Amino acid sequence: MKFPKFADLILFENDDVIVVNKPPFLSSLDEREGGEVNLLRLAKAYWDDAQICHRLDKETSGALIIAKNPEAYRLVSMQFEKRQVKKVYHAIIDGTHTFDNLLIDLPILNVGKGNVTISRQEGKRAETWFQSLKYFKHYTLVECRPVTGRMHQIRIHLATQRASIAGDDMYKGEPVFLSKIKRKYHLGKDQEELPIMKRFALHAYEVTFKINADTAITIHAPYPKDFETLLKLLEKFDS
Repeated sequence: MKFPKFADLILFENDDVIVVNKPPFLSSLDEREGGEVNLLRLAKAYWDDAQICHRLDKETSGALIIAKNPEAYRLVSMQFEKRQVKKVYHAIIDGTHTFDNLLIDLPILNVGKGNVTISRQEGKRAETWFQSLKYFKHYTLVECRPVTGRMHQIRIHLATQRASIAGDDMYKGEPVFLSKIKRKYHLGKDQEELPIMKRFALHAYEVTFKINADTAITIHAPYPKDFETLLKLLEKFDS
């Protein structure tokens, strides 16, 4: 896959940190040994001492913080550890759900090989707040505010509410097809319909953190093209 130039991903930069709008399908760090392009490599080619302060799933797009020196990395990492970084995600979920500042507080156990499960006995504490933003006939746009930062936290917490993220097959989320939302939709002969979005619909919309002891900033990451297209089509055919 061809990814944009690193400089074109930058939303904010000063002497200590860079915040980028991570494209979907780009790993944050090296996943396996091999030549796969990832965000860390692109960042290091731009700035030698670049270090990634947190991760987003490969398919998730949005705001990601990169430190330009060890002091900045420590400062940001401490804020993540103390849960002082405010993260806001947007997700498009299956079904119409009215979440009015709903708190899901279910412990998550990492069972290895990229899999997690809910476990009240062995899981680590995981909390996410959910707020419905926009309703469609078959889907809902929701704001997700994770307090903790467990792997797949938002995805599995939504799945426990029978509100899986659209396209998230790992957690029973169905891909969105135009034929489902557009009346009288006809496919040509021998044509195979592809989903509107080729990934699960989750975007890291906003991040708030301190860039030094006194100054906090909020950076907003615009939706990538695929997320925006899906929303526009839902507004047109499913509202």
